Amino acid sequence: MTTTGAETVIRPARAKTATAGATVRRKQGFQHGGWFVAPFLALFVLFIVWPLLRGVYLSFTDANISGEGASFVGLDNYREALNDSAMWDALGHSAYFTLLVVPCITVMAFLLAMLAHHIERGKWLWRLCFFVPFLLPSTVAANMWQWLFTQGIGLFNHTLGIDTPWLTDKSYAMLAIVIQTLWWTVGFSFLLYLAALQGIPGHLYEAAKLDGANAWHRVVHITLPMLRNITGLVIALQVLASLQLFDQAVVMMDFSPGPELSTRSFVQYTLEQGFTSYRVGYASAMSIIFFVIIAAVALARMWLLRNREEGGR
Repeated sequence: MTTTGAETVIRPARAKTATAGATVRRKQGFQHGGWFVAPFLALFVLFIVWPLLRGVYLSFTDANISGEGASFVGLDNYREALNDSAMWDALGHSAYFTLLVVPCITVMAFLLAMLAHHIERGKWLWRLCFFVPFLLPSTVAANMWQWLFTQGIGLFNHTLGIDTPWLTDKSYAMLAIVIQTLWWTVGFSFLLYLAALQGIPGHLYEAAKLDGANAWHRVVHITLPMLRNITGLVIALQVLASLQLFDQAVVMMDFSPGPELSTRSFVQYTLEQGFTSYRVGYASAMSIIFFVIIAAVALARMWLLRNREEGGR
């Protein structure tokens, strides 16, 4: 087939017209969409970006809680923080809490989701019971378990027939907070696992049954691999949330750092420096250090996930 000169001229003209039209539509779409995004961007800048920039600035000053008479001190706050043994102890408490909570809550959420997914009678009731605790405010959940763990009158000791000083002994205080946190927050991870289980195609299990695979083999070779991504998400979210331990620890310990400072988390120590010792500049420096730690954990998770996806291709 031969192409005439007229067709050669018309086709580029049509292509240019189509490209110009698409560009105009994109610009119009951006202009219209920008009005919908603008309120969110304004709130994001006001409550996220500006406080972050303000905190970075204050971390280089000796500002107090009144905000008056602040002077520039350079990196002195960061040097002091990195040499502050109390800060490292508080960070160690947060890390210890995270190491206890994350594996337990991941396994519990998976098992509860498997139970709620396969049970036949009263399925809605099981799902409701597993998820409802997550809807409770942190102070309500913490006060409930504070009473349960109270020595002498607490229901927890009466049920087990023991007299353990859960909230007054440093050997048990953090464990009590871990137990309360598992009961209170497992519902969120349970819901993620339950949604992922419902998305696994049923024909995979049917084919495995025809091949003679028992229930254990189906879980190991089908369920767990299919839930790999959601498991990574659950672990990442729980790590980030657990490192920010504050509410339940403060309320259960009656707003104290616990017996022999055994439950004082990094966030609690930062607030003590800012609002008890009135050292806003020093507290800001600690906050920036903690922000870097949290960001490093999130980036490490993204890097591991990307490498795993690339390795699976």
